[in-house]
Amino acid sequence: MSNHFSVFKYLKMVRALNLIIVGLTQYFTAIFLLHKGLSWHLLNDEKFFLLVLSTVIITSAGYLINDYYDVKIDYVNRPERVIVGRTLKRRWIIIAHTIFNFLGIGIGFYISPTIGVINFIAAFLLWLYSNQLKRLPFIGNFTIAILTGTSLFLVGQYFQEREYLVLCYAIFAGFITLIREIIKDMEDLKGDEKFGCKTLPIVLGIAKTKQIIYGIILIFCTVVFLLMSSINIVFPITLSVIMIFLIFELLKADKIKDYGNLSTFCKVIMLMGVISMVWI
Repeated sequence: MSNHFSVFKYLKMVRALNLIIVGLTQYFTAIFLLHKGLSWHLLNDEKFFLLVLSTVIITSAGYLINDYYDVKIDYVNRPERVIVGRTLKRRWIIIAHTIFNFLGIGIGFYISPTIGVINFIAAFLLWLYSNQLKRLPFIGNFTIAILTGTSLFLVGQYFQEREYLVLCYAIFAGFITLIREIIKDMEDLKGDEKFGCKTLPIVLGIAKTKQIIYGIILIFCTVVFLLMSSINIVFPITLSVIMIFLIFELLKADKIKDYGNLSTFCKVIMLMGVISMVWI
């Protein structure tokens, strides 16, 4: 019973659902955005499977090291989610993080030198983010946004097809992630402030942070419209309507629960963007 409990806790720690979404997003990109279709050729493409696997492994390592460094903050912000030092000993977290990174980077170099280098940079940035960058205003948020977009960019890099369209979706994923990361900082303000973090809400306050998000949303919608209006006008128009709704909800938000709901809504927007690949 305890072993099953530990496995469940571990899967929760590495955000198993998020990892599944990361993998499916890369396959969705290949199937629908690159028009590969759900073919035996794609399913039997060993190197593409390994590409997806390496992305999932490195992302998993990122979650592990993030929880390792954030254990004190999580005791304040999310005490029910703390696993490090409880179910899993700290040294095992470091060992697993190291093994996963070596494995993910090694798989990347097996696929191609370019993907190997990208995987190495991603693994390093995820460590640096957890160790330092996430405690700085905006820089940590931007780093995660870039890495999220990179997970899609890797698919275009692998197939060397329709790179422009893949780049458009990578930019979309990066922007919505940036917005969500800043909202999460607003949600986690109490714990972050207690342990000396300098996130945007702590440095500038909630009101000014909201103004920055409004500015990012304006840039986001403008960039997506300029990039994709000639490909599919419905996408940028629909996105703009959804983002206007997000702005109104953010204007009203003033409780931790509100920011948590907005963070979840950003995940839904990301999912809707992935599903939209079917019609592009």
